[in-house]
Amino acid sequence: MTREELMHLEARIGVVENEVDGEKLLSRYILNQARQNGDDLAALKTRVDRVEEKVDRLERIVGRTEAGLNALRKELPAIVAQSMREVMRESKTT
Repeated sequence: MTREELMHLEARIGVVENEVDGEKLLSRYILNQARQNGDDLAALKTRVDRVEEKVDRLERIVGRTEAGLNALRKELPAIVAQSMREVMRESKTT
C-alpha cells in the first residue's frame, strides 16, 4: 500500500468516525428529549387527574343542588298556599 493510499484510507476512516460520533450525539439528544417529554407528559397527567377529581366533586355538588331545587320547585306551591292561608286567617281575626 502506498503512502498516498494510506492517507486516503485514513481520511475515509476519519470521515466514518465523525459520522459515528455525530450519530452518537444525535442519539443522546433524542434520548434526552424523549426523557424530558416523558417527564412533561407525567406532570400533565397528574394535573389532568387533579382536574378530573375536581370536576367529579363539582358534578356531585351540582347534582345535589339540582335535586334540592327540584324538591323546592315541587313544594313551593304548597308553601305559598299555606302562607296565604295563614295571612288570610290573620286578616280575618284582626
